[in-house]
Amino acid sequence: MVYGRPSQMWTIQTLRRAGYTGKIYLVGDNTDPRIEDYRKIYKQDLIVFDKVEASKKYDSGDNSGDIRSTMFAANEIFNMAKELGLKYFSTMCDDYISFEYRYVSKCGNKLNVHKVENLDEVFSAYLNFFGATDFSSIAFAQGGDFIGGVENKYATRKPLIRKCMNSFLCKTDKKFEFLGRMNEDVTTYVNLGGRGILFGTIPMISLVQRTTQSHKGGLTELYLDNGTYVKSFFSVMYNPSCV
Repeated sequence: MVYGRPSQMWTIQTLRRAGYTGKIYLVGDNTDPRIEDYRKIYKQDLIVFDKVEASKKYDSGDNSGDIRSTMFAANEIFNMAKELGLKYFSTMCDDYISFEYRYVSKCGNKLNVHKVENLDEVFSAYLNFFGATDFSSIAFAQGGDFIGGVENKYATRKPLIRKCMNSFLCKTDKKFEFLGRMNEDVTTYVNLGGRGILFGTIPMISLVQRTTQSHKGGLTELYLDNGTYVKSFFSVMYNPSCV
């Protein structure tokens, strides 16, 4: 998902550097003043949707009228994937700088990091698991999942974490709806997870993003205008019993 920074496609570069050789589509919207710049660079790999029309179809969780959000794109991508004839797809942001293995050292007292160089094989393994289960989506881990190093249970016991954030590997025919204008990833896995819909993170491999709100474009301006409190409170509104 892209917006406002066509010359800074960190995720594409990172995917290729990590060994991914498959197709990459960029999803933008017609409110982006830089959309024609994207089109010049990425041509047929760019898919543009009508964001105003999309905003009428999905629950943004507020009446602000502000449609600066990735929630609309995330929901529309299911329709795009169906039109493209895709069985599976992975939704990602545009600011990833690394994919990394996380594993305990031989001495057992520290958590090692090794950059992924065979991402095609990683996706293949993920899809083998995903296709054999009833999960609606699975995700790569994030850096925060490993706070505490080897003392963190996810670093040593390798369970599947019942959360799904940032990257979403999805089945085209198993559509679910992202909820809320901000913090939609957390809101969605908590809200739908509470209804028995399965979401999970496989913690052995993590993605790394650029420092949040440090570059123009994307959702930087939205977060700076509203603050982290408003962003996080969307999840509280949808799930007051458990957030």
